[in-house]
Amino acid sequence: MKFDEFFSLAKNLNISSFGSLEYENRESSLLSNEVLFHLPFIAMVILIISTAKSKPRYTEIGQLVGECLERTLVGFKGKSQYLGWSANLRIRTVRALTFLEAAELIDIDDISKIISSTKKGKKVLNAAKRDTNNLSLTLMMVQRNYRNIRTEKQIELGI
Repeated sequence: MKFDEFFSLAKNLNISSFGSLEYENRESSLLSNEVLFHLPFIAMVILIISTAKSKPRYTEIGQLVGECLERTLVGFKGKSQYLGWSANLRIRTVRALTFLEAAELIDIDDISKIISSTKKGKKVLNAAKRDTNNLSLTLMMVQRNYRNIRTEKQIELGI
């Protein structure tokens, strides 16, 4: 089944995997930690990171995904765990990265090893961000946290 067929079928069957936002505050409306190691969610995190102005390198994507998720998911804030160093998350990140590349949603430059999203990838991401559900809200939080991580690193380096 192709991506477009999947979303068409889900729309026709009125399938909603994330429900609606009926929460009072934004913290409780973010996705829970249960989605942390789900490949589709990790793939969406990689996709949103790869659309940023400051593109990640292939070698740092595992660490960046972990840092973004630590800052985004409520259960990891202020913990002594460092999700960016999780072997399980890194393995799943590589699998998600492989899927994204095979589906032609991202492109990895052969020389610089920089990951960037393709037009098709941006289209999928925009479709996911269009709704006001838990997934879109979480993805926007990941996007903001990634921007904050990059800004903090630039400040540390004195750029």
